Amino acid sequence: MAPSISTTEQRELFRSALLQDTGLSDLLHADHVDKICREVVLREVAEDGLVCQKGEVVESWIGVVRGLVKIAVITAEGKSASFTGVPGGGWLGEGSLLKSEARRYSVVALRDSVIAYVPRKTFQFLLDNSIGFNRFLLRQINERLGQFIAMVEYERLLGPEAKLARCLAQMCNPVLYPGTGKRLEVSQQELGLLTGLSRQRVNQALQTLEAEGLLKAEYGGITLLDLGRLAQIGE
Repeated sequence: MAPSISTTEQRELFRSALLQDTGLSDLLHADHVDKICREVVLREVAEDGLVCQKGEVVESWIGVVRGLVKIAVITAEGKSASFTGVPGGGWLGEGSLLKSEARRYSVVALRDSVIAYVPRKTFQFLLDNSIGFNRFLLRQINERLGQFIAMVEYERLLGPEAKLARCLAQMCNPVLYPGTGKRLEVSQQELGLLTGLSRQRVNQALQTLEAEGLLKAEYGGITLLDLGRLAQIGE
């Protein structure tokens, strides 16, 4: 695992992206916010690097301070199936911590990323002492459940354009990733890794969705023009 970093800039970025922008700091006592900031471990994970690995003992709640990661299952032969992407400002792994089980998936950085690891003891302290933290977790888990139920549906039933539309809408989920906005700095290659589509097929799907007025594909990113319709495609 990459060595930890503790620069003032990175810690302020953590406070902004994962506490303030997600609304978590508004739900916590100021002392609890300070506790998280003191005890969090920040690491830089390079593109294709492992943020965490399937089968390992779960010791941290994980947040994406900056970058983009995918949650996936990777076989011993190197084949992978992606579940979802988590952009900067997103949390993951609370379910595994609550169940105290070995991690059932791997998380891989799709680009150079800064990752926050909140220790189990800090997570448990907040769980035991903060009603606001519990409310935040319930909202996270409920939203994640709906996301994964929809994912099973569209993986089986939807075509490439609808798969891509749903993927983009998920990355702008206002509950899970409130700081994302409607401008996604994501490449076609990254979208292919998240959806299981080829880069060429992603490009074709983007052109189709752009022609329908749902998004605008630009150099270095995508602007979502109608998030509601993107989320409803395939229903």
